[in-house]
Amino acid sequence: MAAYLTHHQKVLRLYKRSMRHLESWCIYRDKYRFFACVLRERFEKHKNERDMVKATKLLRAAEEEFWAKQHPQPYIFPESPEGTSHERSECYKAPEWCLDYWHPSEKAMYPDYFSKREQWKMLQLESWEKEVKQLEDETPPGGPENEALPPARKEGHLPPLWWHHVTRPRELSI
Repeated sequence: MAAYLTHHQKVLRLYKRSMRHLESWCIYRDKYRFFACVLRERFEKHKNERDMVKATKLLRAAEEEFWAKQHPQPYIFPESPEGTSHERSECYKAPEWCLDYWHPSEKAMYPDYFSKREQWKMLQLESWEKEVKQLEDETPPGGPENEALPPARKEGHLPPLWWHHVTRPRELSI
């Protein structure tokens, strides 16, 4: 479920998108700065509008104008989603269990992380039996109907297989 955006947030997002598309239209920096100032003035002219009906109409008209004048191939930063280098090195990341085989001198370079990781591993060993029992108790006789795991049922307990959620790599946000 998407979060509700306030009018103010919608205006700010429209302004930022407009500035980014303006960068794509204007190759030379001095030309870009001139049109950026003109665009900023257009937004500033209506920033103190108190009548929400009028403000909503202005926003709708501005969004329609943006849609009509947006760049057909806007510049996308390489590391941002849909960029050419977005998560390019994800395939080279080693799985989490490989950290068990690090030499103690390597682990000594990251003492905070490895102390926290040892606590997680101890917690995983302690909670494993309870997690498996909960999964067995809550699995219907015909097998699971979907891949959703049940939540933790008691205060202070952990959900089943929580370890995989703590250590999983980042997911593609589409």
